[in-house]
Amino acid sequence: MIRDDQLDPLVDGTPRWREWGHTRDGERHRPAHVTVVVVEDHHLVREGLRLVLGSTAWIDVVGEAGTAAELWSVLERVQPDVMLLDLTLPDGDGVEIARRVATRYPLIRIVVLTMHRDAETVRQALTAGAAGYVVKGAYSGELFDAIASVAEGKRYLHSNVVDAVVGDPARIVAAGNPLTLREREVLSMLASGQRAAAIADALSISPFTVRRHIANAGSKLGVRGIPALILYAVRHGIGRNAE
Repeated sequence: MIRDDQLDPLVDGTPRWREWGHTRDGERHRPAHVTVVVVEDHHLVREGLRLVLGSTAWIDVVGEAGTAAELWSVLERVQPDVMLLDLTLPDGDGVEIARRVATRYPLIRIVVLTMHRDAETVRQALTAGAAGYVVKGAYSGELFDAIASVAEGKRYLHSNVVDAVVGDPARIVAAGNPLTLREREVLSMLASGQRAAAIADALSISPFTVRRHIANAGSKLGVRGIPALILYAVRHGIGRNAE
């Protein structure tokens, strides 16, 4: 028998039925079956995630992608319940990808899985449509909790980022900083004294693309010139938060 609270309504009002199960220890309520697509540019990390997720009886990895282009190809064939998304991909900004997925495939629940833990990046990801945010280095149980929570229609914030946003919850839903994650990365590296060529090498993009990101950032912020952009970055604490 399926209870009323087991209904997961679609956007158009058509109900989607789900059955619910429990873990072996009975402590955590788990969906009986959740399909997942993994989006991560490092092959070894994807392989590790596939093995970890495959160790459960209720998660089914139905696709994976290492680039944005591969992701769109995967989503043409299958739309999962949950998508694990790295924010740094070689051919696209993860925040923008999350926004496009949320717009084109509103039934897919997005869990960001990233090394970035600053409040601004969390805010951008959530406003773009992510339902969960997990920092790399989390235990597998925390990732399972995130997948289960978003599959149930809830939000999930990893403990390492809760403190970064709980003191300023209004910023989670405010328009906020208009810069994409890639633009913020470039701006941060620029502020640290690196030139366009070095930034391009570090991010595996062309110097032209670096200059375009700098120009776009200046245009969005209403700031003209590299010295002024560097000053903006310093004053607003824009940095690369990697483990």
